[in-house]
Amino acid sequence: MGKGTAGLLAMSMVLMAAGCKSAPPLSPEEAIGQHMYAVRCAHCHEENDLALKPPPPSLRNIAGSKMLPNGGPATDAAIAKVVLEGKNKMPSFAGRFTDAQMAGLIAYLHTGMPAEKN
Repeated sequence: MGKGTAGLLAMSMVLMAAGCKSAPPLSPEEAIGQHMYAVRCAHCHEENDLALKPPPPSLRNIAGSKMLPNGGPATDAAIAKVVLEGKNKMPSFAGRFTDAQMAGLIAYLHTGMPAEKN
């Protein structure tokens, strides 16, 4: 066994012993949503590359919350409405999502959006 293989094996054993479980793979719908999140949402909600003040809120676990950061209910319909119509500093994304892409985005938000899922 090479050094790299032995190191990977050791790391795998440590993670298994620590009780780390890998996340289940994304469904095709969630994968569409992950892509849409990456190209439409992450640059503000993850990286804040526009240096917005205050920074846009994190969307992690948003679909599992009772309320959106804007105070509205965290329902699928309310999430879609904010995305499509905009609110406060968030611009409207009307016409930038097909129905399937919006459904995928919402499905992805329901995963809690872990840092890394394949």
